[in-house]
Amino acid sequence: MKIVSRIKLPIEKEMELFERKFSDSMSSKVSLLNRITHYVVNRKGKQMRPMFVFLIAKMTGNGEVNERTYRGASVIELIHTATLVHDDVVDDSDRRRGFFSLNALWKNKIAVLVGDYLLSKGLLLSIDNGDFDLLRIISVAVREMSEGELLQIEKARRLDITEEVYFEIIRQKTATLIAACCAMGAQSVMASDEEVEKMRKFGELIGTAFQIKDDLFDYGNEHIGKPTGIDIKEQKMTLPLIYALNHASPEKNKWLINSVKNHNKDKKRVKEVIAYVKENGGLEYAVGKMKEYQQEALQLLATYPDSPYKESLEVMVNYVISRKK
Repeated sequence: MKIVSRIKLPIEKEMELFERKFSDSMSSKVSLLNRITHYVVNRKGKQMRPMFVFLIAKMTGNGEVNERTYRGASVIELIHTATLVHDDVVDDSDRRRGFFSLNALWKNKIAVLVGDYLLSKGLLLSIDNGDFDLLRIISVAVREMSEGELLQIEKARRLDITEEVYFEIIRQKTATLIAACCAMGAQSVMASDEEVEKMRKFGELIGTAFQIKDDLFDYGNEHIGKPTGIDIKEQKMTLPLIYALNHASPEKNKWLINSVKNHNKDKKRVKEVIAYVKENGGLEYAVGKMKEYQQEALQLLATYPDSPYKESLEVMVNYVISRKK
């Protein structure tokens, strides 16, 4: 059985119903919009985020979910999809999950408007049902994701990212949305404040490990859907590179920064940077950090009694750091 199917097993019925509810939540009177949202719905990814919502809700809610859980999962997916649509416009990307992106098919103006529409749909779904506690969780995540992106852009100009700043960027950019999914799951079944916070922290740990794994792909030899060295070409400071910079001689440090800043389109130079990072312990350090976050997340799960939901979450935690793409 594929790993994602195995994770989904205890929430299969909920995920099927969620897909129908999610599709309905996008409906509009404008046929162009319906055509576009239909395209979006039919090109979904693994749907890890709603899976987190349902698994956490069932683990913390004695195996039960409710309408709030479905709305919470829909809000997360609507907002997440909106951010992906906007990201593709910002990055001028013409591909998303192997398909054409919205901006490639319908141009930037329409893509931005569709992103705005999805965002407003998510907000209204919470407001119309009085789910202000759920709305607060996702609104904080959206604010932090925007701050994280802008902080990364600001730092990329000078390449002065310390390890501390790096972790703050990935906490905001990547981990905060997974943290929101987990907090949302617990909050939807009215778990205690302490438990909601514990699950938020769990999501943050997983999200951080997930991003470090993504960083490692930049140095890998496996076919993973993103070309090796792409982060260097885009002047993104990843954990292996930051480690190499921090432990390089002043001369090598200068060479690395100059390479990333001024020679990031030179394939030979990018290969040399990747080789230097590998030879000087950058990958081993990042793997060690990733495993620390993974173990901390597993320790939080260990405080719950055994259940199919807890088991799926444990498989998910391990999958995040062992995945091949």
